[in-house]
Amino acid sequence: MITIDRVSKARGRTQILSDITFEARPGRVTGFLGPNGAGKTSTLRILLGLDRAQSGTALVCGRPYRQLKRPLTTVGALLDGSGAHRARTARAHLRWMATSNGLPGSRVEEVLAAVGLTGEAGKRAGRFSLGMSRRLGLAAALLGDPEVLILDEPVNGLDPAGIRWMREFLRSSAEQGRTVLLSSHLMGELGETADDVIVIDKGRIVTQGSLADVTGGHRTLEDAFFALTATEAGAPW
Repeated sequence: MITIDRVSKARGRTQILSDITFEARPGRVTGFLGPNGAGKTSTLRILLGLDRAQSGTALVCGRPYRQLKRPLTTVGALLDGSGAHRARTARAHLRWMATSNGLPGSRVEEVLAAVGLTGEAGKRAGRFSLGMSRRLGLAAALLGDPEVLILDEPVNGLDPAGIRWMREFLRSSAEQGRTVLLSSHLMGELGETADDVIVIDKGRIVTQGSLADVTGGHRTLEDAFFALTATEAGAPW
């Protein structure tokens, strides 16, 4: 369970987030949708204890991330890149993470297989394509078998087959009872994946609800978004 309650954040005179409130529930894929610069990553960084809000609370399973005793076993996160040193192999990176978090070494081979990287495990991270780096980052997020997954633009850099694989993986994770929070600026992708949708624009929540509720009478999620955020200047995308 993820709970964001009245979170606000400013940098100087620029308001980044304004009174952000939403929940992501177990057993569901929650899509966090908005254009680049809307505030998605800022919200996730606050949720993961990488940044501080001026006001409000951001909780994972009822606690701030910084108070989790073994965070990797509660929440797995994928933000920018894989997090691996370019000179390390994929397997060495995951073994280091497992050891530092008190996790069994057997989990390394399990997560490599889960994300389809077993055959590439001996390759240095610096030689990975963007799509392979996303898979390695996801493998790291899965090491602790967490009940919550927080993923920022997870299909970035994936080819069509990789996107389909990611979609199926996210659905399977939710069906296993995990809470899955997925941020994206790709409306079509969320329309294929999410159970619930939160739409953010210019640091404010525009609307939220089930995918059916948000799309309403519109043919697609894209149509619904443009109807909600239309301005005289045109579409913000």
